[in-house]
Amino acid sequence: MDLVAIISFISSRNNLPRACNWFILVSAFLCCQPTETTNNKVGNGTTQNLDLSWLPQMGGVMLQAFYWDVEPRFEWWDNITSKLPYYQGIGVNRIWLPPVSKGQSGAFSMGYDPSDYYDLGEYFQHHTTETRFGSREELEKLIATAHDLNIEVIADIVMGHNSGGGSEFNPYRNKNTFTAFNRENGNASGLFNRTFEDFHPNSIQSNDEEALFFPETDLSHAQENVQNWLWKNENSVAKYYKNSIGFDGWRFDYVKSFHPRYVKAWMDEVGGWAVGEYFDGNADFVRDWIAESGTNAFDFPCLFVMQSAFKGNNLNVLHDGDMLWKSNPDEAVTFVANHDTDREPVIADEFKSLAYAFILTHPGYPTIFYSDLENNRFKKELENLIKINRTLALGGMEVVFVDDDEYIAIRKGIGRSPGLLIYINLRNDLASRTIETPWRDVYLADYSNNINGLVKAQLNGNAMLFAPAKSYAIWSINDIENR
Repeated sequence: MDLVAIISFISSRNNLPRACNWFILVSAFLCCQPTETTNNKVGNGTTQNLDLSWLPQMGGVMLQAFYWDVEPRFEWWDNITSKLPYYQGIGVNRIWLPPVSKGQSGAFSMGYDPSDYYDLGEYFQHHTTETRFGSREELEKLIATAHDLNIEVIADIVMGHNSGGGSEFNPYRNKNTFTAFNRENGNASGLFNRTFEDFHPNSIQSNDEEALFFPETDLSHAQENVQNWLWKNENSVAKYYKNSIGFDGWRFDYVKSFHPRYVKAWMDEVGGWAVGEYFDGNADFVRDWIAESGTNAFDFPCLFVMQSAFKGNNLNVLHDGDMLWKSNPDEAVTFVANHDTDREPVIADEFKSLAYAFILTHPGYPTIFYSDLENNRFKKELENLIKINRTLALGGMEVVFVDDDEYIAIRKGIGRSPGLLIYINLRNDLASRTIETPWRDVYLADYSNNINGLVKAQLNGNAMLFAPAKSYAIWSINDIENR
């Protein structure tokens, strides 16, 4: 595209009169002198060097190290162990594992039907010794290897419901229920035996919360036996997992099914890093849960806002939508996909790059989904975005422009980090806009590698920036300028 065509393009995008063309000509000549913008090339031909290794890395990201129905069975712990050096190398500081104990489905269980919390692949029950993921020894090797690499390991805790017990007559339901857990019935370890009194209804409580997952096997956390074995005893599940197995923290499953006071009690007893799955798009509900539990939460409101913005072709929603990270950046765990949403995707593949670019440049603690990192369509892009997150996505944030198809926000940087500017474009063609940046009289480069070349930020901070069609650019000071 020649300079005249670019002037026409800029004038039309900014609704400028023809009288401004001479000014545009001079500005374009001095600032940008774009080359082939159809190939996303801009700038004055100066070499672009996007090495971020000179910047200190801060924060980190969590990897959800599984997907639904992982394969091959019995080899998952070894699979993750082999990948740990790679995870450490790209900037992952925590991995979240699936529930590690034996479930009712035995060798086919993903752990969300817990039967024996103390069987980590060492007792023959439910037709298998190893869990779907492997043996206890393989799990312990995974955790030890992660710790050697300074990666924390997060246990998925399903404390709302149990499955796989023996049948017994339940006077509170006036029928038999599968609520007898002992050595002969789904609890080969002999620890944390349970009866119908430990489930709802019982002699002291009819129910816990309204959002029951499996009503007949809903654990009653008000019962002393349940509290003792889940978190109070010296050999409780919480203390066993932390002190004997080596877990560093917790992901609490489906927390709508029990009161947040029980998560707080668990955390007060054993500590560690934690996040709760409060599956709801209403940010006020999630904030209330955080206040009562004292624990981080997944930013489901952000997930659904991103879906609405990208699928609805309306980026104003990113500015106006209520997301947890806006009010609680230190407690918001952001994500694009997980083992549940991946089966019926909330964010379609065509928008995943935009969604990851959004969460990895905005406040909150981002989570990467295993299947996305393993997907060659996203792998290199995610590696780069993680690096950007840890070096440039720092400091205060301000949205400087938004309309239906363009969204521009600035992270202001901190310490040696100069910050960044993210430019999301839903248009079917290259977008450009002159923005007042935080940078003065320096060259800027797109660290997403979607735009080639450099542009100049003037003495007043103004710079004409670009974003490719249906994609994004992440602008910051060219590293040559700043070393």
